Amino acid sequence: SQYSAVDTNPLSVYIMQPIWNKIIKIVPLWIAPNLLTFSGFVMILFNYFLISFYDWDYTASGTSPGLVPSWVWLFSAFTTFCAYALDSIDGKHARRTQSSTPLGELFDHGLDSWATSIFVLSFFSVCSRDNGKTGVSVYTMYIYLTIVLFNFMCSHWEKYNTGVLFLPWGYDISQVVLIAAYLLTGTVGVEVWQKPLLFGYYITDVLVILLIGFSLFLSFPQTLYNIHRAHLKKTLKNDSLYEGLLPLVSPLLLFVLLTVWVILSPSNILAKQPRLFLWMVGVAFSNVICKVIICQMSSTRPELFHWFLFPLALVVYAAISGLLGCMEEAVLGVFTALLTAAHVHYGVCVGRQLSEHLNIYIFSLKKRVQE
Repeated sequence: SQYSAVDTNPLSVYIMQPIWNKIIKIVPLWIAPNLLTFSGFVMILFNYFLISFYDWDYTASGTSPGLVPSWVWLFSAFTTFCAYALDSIDGKHARRTQSSTPLGELFDHGLDSWATSIFVLSFFSVCSRDNGKTGVSVYTMYIYLTIVLFNFMCSHWEKYNTGVLFLPWGYDISQVVLIAAYLLTGTVGVEVWQKPLLFGYYITDVLVILLIGFSLFLSFPQTLYNIHRAHLKKTLKNDSLYEGLLPLVSPLLLFVLLTVWVILSPSNILAKQPRLFLWMVGVAFSNVICKVIICQMSSTRPELFHWFLFPLALVVYAAISGLLGCMEEAVLGVFTALLTAAHVHYGVCVGRQLSEHLNIYIFSLKKRVQE
């Protein structure tokens, strides 16, 4: 199917696009577009692990503000900008080199579905977790992450039903805000987040309110409106309501299972291991959404229950029933490692199958030789 996306965000159209159009001219024509996509993702990942090294439990900014060196925040601003730029020019570069393929589209959106949570998890280190005076509670972090992922899911659910990806306005705005926040933190110090800004509200509170406002009052209604419009124009991909709602079943069940674990965990797992738990949420979500993206691209129906919901349900049941006892943290660690490995394996397999099927290399513009 032909890829079609619509971008109506003024920030993107009038400010960012002209910048990307200048940057793209520097990229040599022999570079494969997927290499740009992947480089951006690797930068975000590297930056995430760098911040994790200095601030494993999200307390550095709150309790000992100097723990994370200033250069780390400036480096975060740099990697976020590079990833944002690479993610914005990969499609342009593909058209420029006449190498647009379904593999490129899947590669781009698949990595985006994972990167979305990594952006958010890195940013939490700036806010720091609640220490009684400043910071955000781990539960707010969980809700915040869920809303961002819900937004991402909506735009792909919408594409599954309409065939058009309406790029959410929140994307460009959030990237620019992230870069500005890192620059501010790197130059002024994390203390800037710990002073009330207006009427006793902190900058972090304002950002959370903005995020929830954007999602619930801008992105989500727009998704429903676009689907409704396609329904009126009779251009919907799926006739039945059941078919249309099918991709939402697994992500919603995933959210329910994870939330049950968060609320009923005997050892309060989210407070004990916020970084591990939130990372697991991001990976699980990315895996579920990749299936939706593949179904939407290949016009196949997604299965009702994603395979991963079964082991997750078992682990959650074992945890909340007290079966795991003091092993809960260890089990979370093993489970997260296995899930991450399974997700990477899945990505590699899908990439290899598609590259063989389409007779192209993933990271090179040379054609494969037919056996």
